[in-house]
Order: sequence, then structure tokens, then C-alpha cells
Amino acid sequence: MPRLSVRQFLKNPGLTPADLAMVFLMREEDDAKERSMPTMTVRELPEAVRNLESAGITAVKIFAGARLRDARASQHASPTSLMARSVTAIKKAAPGMLVMTETCVCQHNDSGECWLADKNGRMAVEETIEALGIQAVMQAEAGADIVGPAAMIPGSVREIREVLDVSGHMNVGIMPHLIFASSLYEGFRTSMGATPRSGVRAFQIPPNQPEQAMHIARQMVDEGADMILTEPALHTVDTLVHLKDKIPVPLVPFSVSGEFQRLTDPGEDGERDVRPLVEAYTVLKRAGATRIITYAALEMARHLKVS
Repeated sequence: MPRLSVRQFLKNPGLTPADLAMVFLMREEDDAKERSMPTMTVRELPEAVRNLESAGITAVKIFAGARLRDARASQHASPTSLMARSVTAIKKAAPGMLVMTETCVCQHNDSGECWLADKNGRMAVEETIEALGIQAVMQAEAGADIVGPAAMIPGSVREIREVLDVSGHMNVGIMPHLIFASSLYEGFRTSMGATPRSGVRAFQIPPNQPEQAMHIARQMVDEGADMILTEPALHTVDTLVHLKDKIPVPLVPFSVSGEFQRLTDPGEDGERDVRPLVEAYTVLKRAGATRIITYAALEMARHLKVS
């Protein structure tokens, strides 16, 4: 049996707070709607990010929509949007905090779809891609470090890279979402008003087609992706293992709302038991995750520090 010092030397590092990124679902100050997922206001952000820093967490992922929605998603790139104000507030309170955004029209579109429609109600692909590029520039100008195209529309990553570069944001990264269709998104969709009218997301991958995920991931990298987000995190472990050896960019699983709701139990004091997530995320790290995005980042970081 090796001595303790030898065992410590040979021990692989486990999950740490630095491996985690926190999710913020944003709402307006006067929005008192009941939601199944925790939400945040811009006023609450400074204290929230300082708590994250104290716990050793260095990155956040923001989702934010518009109060006023229409068929053109006309508020998607407003410089005074909830997303822009949220990014700016975080950077002001914690300049070293890395900020990731969702780049999509679903929370600005009155249909809840990830695409804009033409006059006949059909998907207007080119118009949607152009809108995503404009939105990405707005997010970068607000201070985002990484933008996250989530519609999985072919050509959107390339467009975003081009317009970011032209507008002087060459250092802003792009992390497109590689998404398997799942019922685990419902908590997010209902909380953020992002349920598609059609009932489906056009480009999401059927769970029984991992080969399609591999093809799309390679396409995203060819278009200029700097890293790839995979979701739902625990449904993509096999894909994560294969992608690690096939593509030259970091992989970042996103543990979605359903995973958070089903794998954590709130106690009488309101604190959630995150031990199942610690176990699950250790598997993700073992499978090749560079970072893991989760709604439970703060609770997990606190748990990891005392365990």
C-alpha cells in the first residue's frame, strides 16, 4: 500500500468550484410571475456575482428575454435590453467574471421559436442568421466574453464570427449549443416564455442519432466555433467522449433545468442537496468536460469546499 504522500501525488483532481459556471435566468424588476426555476433581477446581480467569486466560481451564463415580443423579435438586439443591462451590471460589479450569453430570438419572438418567419409563416433562414449576428454584436458591446448561438442553424456561427470580427470584437468567443431534443428543457421554457408554438425546435438532434451530433459539431468548428456547449449534460456523455478525440475545441456540457429540478432536493432550510450532481458532474469531467454550466453552481461550490 503506497504511503499517503504517494497516494496524494497520484490522485487525480476531482471536481472543483473552478470547473463550474453559474446560470442566471433574468427577469425585470417588476415581474412577479411565479416560475419553477430561480430567476434574478439586474439589481440583484452585484451581490450574486460577489458570492460566486467568494465561492471560487469564475464564469456565468446569462439567459434574458424581452417584455415586449412580436413576430419580428424586434427587441432582440436592443442596447437597452435586459440581456445588455445584465451583462453590463456583472462586468461592473466583477470585471474578472467571464460572461457567456445565449444568442437566440426565442425569448424575443412572440411564437417562442428560434427563428423568424417570412410573410407566409415559413422559416426565414437568412434573415434569422443576420439577426443572430446583430444580436451577438450587441452582446459583445455590452461586455460579453462568449456569445452562444442556440438555434443550431447552419451558417449562423460563420455569420457571427464575421460580424464580430468586422465590428472589432475579434477576442469575443463563440460557443454554439449542440442540443439533443429532450423533455428536460420544460422548466426553462415555461419560466422564460420560450416554448415554441410549433412544439419542436427545428434543428435539435433526435436522441437516437449521435452521428448527427458529431457531424453538426464538426460543422460548427469549421464555421469558427471556439468551444461547444452540449445539452442536456447527462444525456451527452457518450457524445462528449467521442467529440473529445474528434474536434480541437473545448467541450462544455450544460446541465439543464430538468436535471437541476430532478437531481436536487430542497431541504427545510431551502438549501438543496447537490450530492447527486457532484457525482454526475465528476463523470462529465472524467468524460472530457472542460467546464460545466449549471443552475446549482453556487450550492455545489459551497458543498465542495466543506466536503
